[in-house]
Amino acid sequence: MVKIFKNIAILEGISYLALFANMLLVKPTNLELYKTFLYPIGMTHGVLFIGYVASAFLITKSQKWSFGTLSIVLIASLLPLATFFVERKYVQVPVSK
Repeated sequence: MVKIFKNIAILEGISYLALFANMLLVKPTNLELYKTFLYPIGMTHGVLFIGYVASAFLITKSQKWSFGTLSIVLIASLLPLATFFVERKYVQVPVSK
């Protein structure tokens, strides 16, 4: 489950950046091409966001996160690039034998 969370964290961060970049391009250019991509990118990001939050709750016990650490992990889902930081700093993949 931890590896899944790490993958979701990375994908959620990428989708957040793609959504943000696309929104920045839609406003000044008003091109239909960018509007076409806005919905699928937004929907993908929404699904990944829900997956990130749900999987964060699921791995809280196995990662031995305190309430403060879980709060940081959840707040990171609201900030661009923060999920990359969380994935590196707070998630330890268990060593298999």
